[in-house]
Amino acid sequence: MASLSIRNVRKVYPNGAEILKGIDLEIEDGQFLILVGGSGCGKSTLLNMIAGLETVSEGQILIGNQCVNNIPPKSRDIAMVFQSYALYPTMTVRENISFGLGIRKVPKDEQEQIVSRVAETLQMTHLLDRKPAQLSGGQRQRVAMGRAIARDPALFLFDEPLSNLDAKLRVEMRAEIKLMHQRLGTTIVYVTHDQIEAMTLGDKIAVMKDGVVQQFGSPQEIYDAPNNLFVAGFIGSPSMNFLRGKLIAHGGGLAFTLLHGERTTLLPLPADASDLSKLSAWQDKEIILGIRPEHVTDALSARRAETPDGYHPSEVDCMIELTEPTGPDTIAFTWINGIRATCRTHPRAEAAPGQRMNLAFDLSKAVLFDPETELRIG
Repeated sequence: MASLSIRNVRKVYPNGAEILKGIDLEIEDGQFLILVGGSGCGKSTLLNMIAGLETVSEGQILIGNQCVNNIPPKSRDIAMVFQSYALYPTMTVRENISFGLGIRKVPKDEQEQIVSRVAETLQMTHLLDRKPAQLSGGQRQRVAMGRAIARDPALFLFDEPLSNLDAKLRVEMRAEIKLMHQRLGTTIVYVTHDQIEAMTLGDKIAVMKDGVVQQFGSPQEIYDAPNNLFVAGFIGSPSMNFLRGKLIAHGGGLAFTLLHGERTTLLPLPADASDLSKLSAWQDKEIILGIRPEHVTDALSARRAETPDGYHPSEVDCMIELTEPTGPDTIAFTWINGIRATCRTHPRAEAAPGQRMNLAFDLSKAVLFDPETELRIG
């Protein structure tokens, strides 16, 4: 195992294109780091720089306490799992896993022990004598992981390994990767564009956009307290609702103005004294209120839920435009402050298109943003 330090790393190509703009990340031995972001954000470029497949224009990458900027890939003690399985089609699973061991001249009896241990770890002992053509996509990806594990590296690198799998297999393979990490305790850097993978797998997440880390922290920290509008909208499914409106004085505190149809309702902010002091500068100004769909729900479910310090979510009579039953809950859509807002309601709340429904807004979980800078203000 090894820690990983990325210190002020930049990547600039000869044509002047700056792909990475000063990346700083630190993870400890055995941690699982997710690099997540949309296409072109620089996450795969950063992974390739850690692997040694791309050069570093500026800054340092340290694996353990060793700077690896000028160390070739084969000497970095890493193993990489790609989106494509890259298996040898004429070899059995056993031979694919042991191929790298043979190249390194590991004795035959030791190779057999390693292959057996890896196969047991990934629960694929029964597949060892099959060839890739006889395997499903999930099984092939498991073999690719097994080949990486056999190297016993200090650092695992995963480059969108589940992108080629269907939805059911992705869920199964997420569990396999997490179990593998728990069993081995090896440091992992994992690139994905899928925020669900990021939330479910990582100890730490780095959310990237345009070559910059927008936020670095635990999954729950990033979900509950996003730094800016981009992070808030990228993490979470369905996405956070962003409502534009004014903060006004109300009952000794502040309230957010909510427009639903031709009606206006004030939603009091459940802020403590320090929050009110910080937000007072925004009184009578427009802000963006971010609230997740699970915090806009049917009034009955909200009344049954526990709330901090006796706070009660504000109930608002809204017209339901559309519903999407999912089984455990129903996604309902309504128009609020000029946008189509997404809500999570109980499946038996009887929300139906064209009907009105009392929706409860839990502003104790809301996040406020500056509409100009898009940064969080509360």
